[in-house]
Amino acid sequence: VQLQASGGGLVQAGGSLRLSCVASGSTFSSYVMGWYRQAPGKRRELVAVIGSGGSTNYVDSVKGRFIISRDNAKNTVYLQMNSLKPEDTAVYYCHTRWYDMDYWGKGTLVTVSS
Repeated sequence: VQLQASGGGLVQAGGSLRLSCVASGSTFSSYVMGWYRQAPGKRRELVAVIGSGGSTNYVDSVKGRFIISRDNAKNTVYLQMNSLKPEDTAVYYCHTRWYDMDYWGKGTLVTVSS
């Protein structure tokens, strides 16, 4: 499985960004997909996850601001990030686990200026 994330950038506080992650393979619809982030000097944390059936879960700090979604026809998972805060600044990674193997996309940097 190969994951390619994109969409990061520099945005002012209160602004929005949408991250995308395209996955290889013909079984994308079966993948549980997640977005993680890692801020400088901090541990990587799970931000949002979406199941194969579309169920979602979020870390408390982004609830009500971020939305994870998927388009199985495009093998793509999205993270819509609204009302961004400086503390959302991090490298964001998409992830899936398939047959006991973890797969990570190359991170995309999100910088939120105050």
